[in-house]
Amino acid sequence: MAGRYPVALLLFCLLYAAGDAAADENWPQWRGPDLNGVAHAAGLPETWSETENIIWKTALPSWSGGTPVIWGDRIFVTSPSKAEDGAAEGGKSLLLLCLSKPDGKVLWERELDTGNELNSKQNASSPSPVTDGTHVWAMTGTGAVAGLTMDGEILWKHNLQTDYDAFGLNFGYGASPMLYDGKIFIEVLRGMTTKEASYVVSFDGKTGNVLWRTERPTEAVLESRDAYTTPVLLRHEGKTQIIVSGGDYVTAYDPETGQEVWRAGGLNPRHTEKNRIIVSPVAVDGLVYATSSRRPMLAVRAGGAGDVTATHVAWTWDKPNGPDVPTPACDGVHLYLLDDRGVISCLNAKTGEVVWGPEHTASGAVSASPLLADGKVYVTNEAAVTTVLAAGPEFKKLAQNTLNSDGRTLSSLAVSGGRIYLRTPTHLYCIGKKSH
Repeated sequence: MAGRYPVALLLFCLLYAAGDAAADENWPQWRGPDLNGVAHAAGLPETWSETENIIWKTALPSWSGGTPVIWGDRIFVTSPSKAEDGAAEGGKSLLLLCLSKPDGKVLWERELDTGNELNSKQNASSPSPVTDGTHVWAMTGTGAVAGLTMDGEILWKHNLQTDYDAFGLNFGYGASPMLYDGKIFIEVLRGMTTKEASYVVSFDGKTGNVLWRTERPTEAVLESRDAYTTPVLLRHEGKTQIIVSGGDYVTAYDPETGQEVWRAGGLNPRHTEKNRIIVSPVAVDGLVYATSSRRPMLAVRAGGAGDVTATHVAWTWDKPNGPDVPTPACDGVHLYLLDDRGVISCLNAKTGEVVWGPEHTASGAVSASPLLADGKVYVTNEAAVTTVLAAGPEFKKLAQNTLNSDGRTLSSLAVSGGRIYLRTPTHLYCIGKKSH
């Protein structure tokens, strides 16, 4: 009997490794499989350039802030059509493209809507798609929401502005849909140019049927009602909740019913009129991190009900180097905060104490969110310069890598296997060690 244990242990290790590798192949939605900016990957490159460690690069029709999502051998990206007459926003059509992961070839493209517009740094292709390997779902800043097969057949479509009312955000719609348990969750947090209520809506992924729509009240005023954040999942003690941040509050919802479970205030303690929020929440190990416009940040403990402002805020961070656009990355041990000038700080995720920082990465504006992977933190700025740092309790620059960027690089990095996918205004790059 004793001789069987090494064989059983070996089989367990092989199965565990195979499962971990399979999970690492997919980047199903913005901010990755755990929605926290963390990739469970190994062997990622530290250095690259236009002539080093580029597996392939594919020209895209136009620029976008949308992040690639990946499942199996397919990559999905949103994009406007090719610009005509030098239009700054790109073409008028809003597309979903499917690329081959091995070689970057475009397999198909589908028009989701028309009416692309320019809104400050973004156009109407900012929302990233989501996929579960059987279906892919995509949304546009014009309000179109669609469910498709992996081969591009459109199964259903809605338009939120047609079904309900105009978005009314000051700088256009920029949130991404979120997928959980076969359901799509979308938030519309607005109020700068409309008096209509904010809401969260859930669709059945297969049929497109509306499962619930919950209004989201707030005392926020004017532009402070606007948010460009994306929902995330909070898993705690066997329960899952949908977390939404913006409009002066962070709130949690029951994914089955849409009922609000709890809310925490404190994101706009001075009740100002221009506290729009772009940074999405992050939920890891029973804590929800919600950031305002640069400051403050709240760390809210899971497990509450009703108004938890006075009972469940574990700590706050109110220093000037908080993020305004990039969403933090967190592995439950360290929380990496990156502001839109490329200044980064590392905090103890449990206590909020500063581990190191603020420190500078490459000079230039940053809109993409940081990536934590393979013992490294990747920071990509709008000039397509990626600074690679050592993850952990000591600040250390490992590399600085530059690609061509004709315009602003806005998209966050995606990871599949041992490769990084970086979207510039003109191309999607597959970056990996040539020996991989």
